[in-house]
Amino acid sequence: MDDLDYRTRTQSGCVPPSLVARLLALGHEREVETQAGRGEWFCALEWARLLGDRQEHARALEVLAPYVATGWWPAVRARAELLERWGRADEAIALCRPHARTGGRPALDFFARLLARHGRAAEAFTLVRPGIADWLLAEVLVDVAEAAGLDEEAAALLEARIAAAVPACDDPDCDRIRLEPSNAFLLLAAVRERQGRIEEAIDLLRRRDITSVNDRDALADLLARHDRIGELRAYAASEHHGHAARRLAELLEERGDVEGAITAYRAFAEEPDGLWHVAVPLSELLVRHRRVDEAIEVVRTLADRPGGAEDYVVDTLCTLYADHGRASDGLAHLDALKARRGGEEDWDFFRIRLSLMAGCGLLDEGIEQARTHSGGGAWYAARSLSDLLAAAGRTEEALAVLERLPEQNISLRAGLLIDLGRVGEAVRLLQQHVRVAPADASWTGLHSDEPPF
Repeated sequence: MDDLDYRTRTQSGCVPPSLVARLLALGHEREVETQAGRGEWFCALEWARLLGDRQEHARALEVLAPYVATGWWPAVRARAELLERWGRADEAIALCRPHARTGGRPALDFFARLLARHGRAAEAFTLVRPGIADWLLAEVLVDVAEAAGLDEEAAALLEARIAAAVPACDDPDCDRIRLEPSNAFLLLAAVRERQGRIEEAIDLLRRRDITSVNDRDALADLLARHDRIGELRAYAASEHHGHAARRLAELLEERGDVEGAITAYRAFAEEPDGLWHVAVPLSELLVRHRRVDEAIEVVRTLADRPGGAEDYVVDTLCTLYADHGRASDGLAHLDALKARRGGEEDWDFFRIRLSLMAGCGLLDEGIEQARTHSGGGAWYAARSLSDLLAAAGRTEEALAVLERLPEQNISLRAGLLIDLGRVGEAVRLLQQHVRVAPADASWTGLHSDEPPF
């Protein structure tokens, strides 16, 4: 079980999901079936799903049986998901129930949602209720509460947790609180919104410490859902990440007000550092509406600012040039940037140049330049060259570039071998390379004020 867990977490010493998909796409089903029986979890998972889709349910379960027998939760979950998909939810529930008690948060999360999907939401609510202080289990609790008709009970639990919050530190000037679960305001707001108590939900979201998660702002999304565009405009003017401005622009574009969406972005771009936050989504909006020159101008303005020539900004700009038949303009921009830096060009920028040269039919010239570049011998340089050669249909050459560094880019090498029909060689290569687990660096409890700390 530990070996399965380590190999799948690190995706080393095994055939990773992307290459299992490639094997199946290229018709190598027998290889996937064989490796599924030899401990290759990702092969077993996809082969079982494929058999299930073919209504060969017994065979599918046989494929997973040795993995499930270890007690490894991902295998148990995979079997349960197949059973549920086939309409055998009671079997899935029986399979998962013991693991919900011993398998930790992921197993409890899955099991509770499984119960809720099949008319047992009240049972799921009772099961996860003791874990209300944990952000993940609190999220599950709120989700199953809706199906169980227990929104008010969930709200009461969250209100109690908010009331029990303590200051985050001893500093009397600190206004932050230590809240468990950390997402209590967000979850309580979700419950109140479901109940139609929108004002309360808005007030709760204004009180939370963390305003955005995964580039989405919950308050902006709530205001947009309820068509409170005036409040959303006001919030966008004060929210410094630019996420509210983006939600405002999205809403306006959805309504067909493209000019309004552009104006929302441009207004935020006028704020200090505002362009950093909205240049990319604004350029994407302009491209969607065939205003490519304006999109390029937005990103170029950012790239030309002091400190603006970050690799991702320049990459975005040059991709815009390349995607719209102006690769030579991208090369000219890189030339000017290189000149400003005294003739030096880091690999991050040369990689962009290489792609543009390929787009201009200058791939061979680019490869020659790469060989003399100071970073050309690194593993990431080999990857860039290999990707371009493979895209040009020069797979053997792409593989040769990677083979110069045999301990690096293993998955990419294996993918090229599969493309060349050398499947056995690819699988052996993947199985030979297992990442070494890091040495135990757990804290001993001793402090030091001398380096190394």
